[in-house]
Amino acid sequence: MSAPSATTTTREAPVAFLRGVAKTYGEGASEVHALRGVDLTVRSGEFVAIMGPSGSGKSTLLHILGCMDVPTEGEVEIDGVPVPRQSDSERTRLRSERIGFVFQQFHLLRDLTVRENLELPQVYLRRREGKHLPTPEQLIRRVRLPAALLDRHPTQISGGEAQRVAIARALANAPSLLLGDEPTGNLDTVNSSAVMRIFDQLSREGATIVLVTHNPEVAEHAQRVVRVGDGRIVREERPPHPSGQEGSG
Repeated sequence: MSAPSATTTTREAPVAFLRGVAKTYGEGASEVHALRGVDLTVRSGEFVAIMGPSGSGKSTLLHILGCMDVPTEGEVEIDGVPVPRQSDSERTRLRSERIGFVFQQFHLLRDLTVRENLELPQVYLRRREGKHLPTPEQLIRRVRLPAALLDRHPTQISGGEAQRVAIARALANAPSLLLGDEPTGNLDTVNSSAVMRIFDQLSREGATIVLVTHNPEVAEHAQRVVRVGDGRIVREERPPHPSGQEGSG
């Protein structure tokens, strides 16, 4: 049976759903329990921050949300698709069609121009009929960068610009879920603020966002903060005035 279209996702149908998710690496004395019975629901339009110390399981949780890994136990659904039942190729297609990634290290291809970096995800995507995909010009405007940057290479732009290009690339396939792994970790305060204003704007536009961060100031932009410890969700918080709900600056 074919996967449901991302365009059918509603607030009643979670974009991401995890129940009883456990992840174990290794065997015997070297066995590591990275996740232990995690339940998490992310609904359409939510902006969620995941926080926790090193080794808490937050990166493993993000990898499972991004279909880069599968749980040892439990249920995972992305856009209504049961991930553990998918083959490797099906998970790859699910990632390319439904999920956008923003990493701390940018991961732009140095030998390609900014335009070519933005076009690359669409080259790999098996286009679904009726899905409108944005142009590089539309993407670069969405992250508040001038179109003149499209013909430059990543080595010719600043770190803050490179991270905004990486966000634009993550939006290239109109994903249902946008994931960020410490997206401001390599940026100074000014560029971190600029990047978070982009996430705020995307949140106001209805994007579903999950960010992993160590930075409390970044987490304050979220509508919900999920704190992870020892492979478990230890508590959830809702900032009283999420930055993503304030007016644009």
